[in-house]
Amino acid sequence: MEPIKPGTLYLVATPIGNLGDISTRAAHTLSEADFIAAEDTRVSRKLLTYLGIKKPLVSYYEQNRQESGEKIIQRILSGESCALVTDAGTPVISDPGSELVKSCIEAGIQIYAIPGPCAAIVALSISGLPAGRFTFEGFLSTARKSRLDHLNDLKAQKRTMVFYEAPHKLLRTLGDMLLVFGDRRIAISRELTKLYEETIRCRISEAIHHFEETPPRGEFVLVIEGAADDPQKEASLDEAAAVARRLIDDGLSAKDAVKKTADAMGVPKNALYNAVLKE
Repeated sequence: MEPIKPGTLYLVATPIGNLGDISTRAAHTLSEADFIAAEDTRVSRKLLTYLGIKKPLVSYYEQNRQESGEKIIQRILSGESCALVTDAGTPVISDPGSELVKSCIEAGIQIYAIPGPCAAIVALSISGLPAGRFTFEGFLSTARKSRLDHLNDLKAQKRTMVFYEAPHKLLRTLGDMLLVFGDRRIAISRELTKLYEETIRCRISEAIHHFEETPPRGEFVLVIEGAADDPQKEASLDEAAAVARRLIDDGLSAKDAVKKTADAMGVPKNALYNAVLKE
């Protein structure tokens, strides 16, 4: 195994659930680095205990990234080696580590990546959706307007899209996706590599129904098919009717739900209204 270089930052990918997924090289880097910068030292300490490693830990997370980042950089510049880890998966992916990497580059510090698990890639690989071209969108905003703006920017995106989502936001996010994207195919994974790992593959409307019946638990990865090849192709009435019925369930009148859906999805308003009334 190659020796650890002094004055260097190592980005070490860690298991997203199953501790057995840690690589030999990752374990070696964690054991040989002078210190470890961790998003949550309590979580990382469990991994180190599993590996039988005792190593100084410093916290580096969103709220302290500026102050802690400066201290980490100074230690690296003085000749120490640092291994950066996130709670699970690959550092920098939906993680404040990107700021530390940027600062290290500006300071002329050498950076190496020790590859390994990433929830987005794992979920994409088992989704059954096209994986040749995809876009990673991370977490959507908690503010509905910002969330809808983000989704509307992606409405014509042809590539498969990957999102992360927390359980308490899942149904709201799926409802907004149904409104903006229509009733597309989706694969939703939770508890990846863990004992209760689960992936459901269905339409967005079916996913909403499932999680209304089964309250969401665990962290989720959402993989959604991109827009149709023909950007001018109108959504089907069935897809639009599913969206309108969802809005009605949320409290909108049939008239307002049909108008909003017809405008968003480009379907004839009268035909959509009749389709909804038939239900």
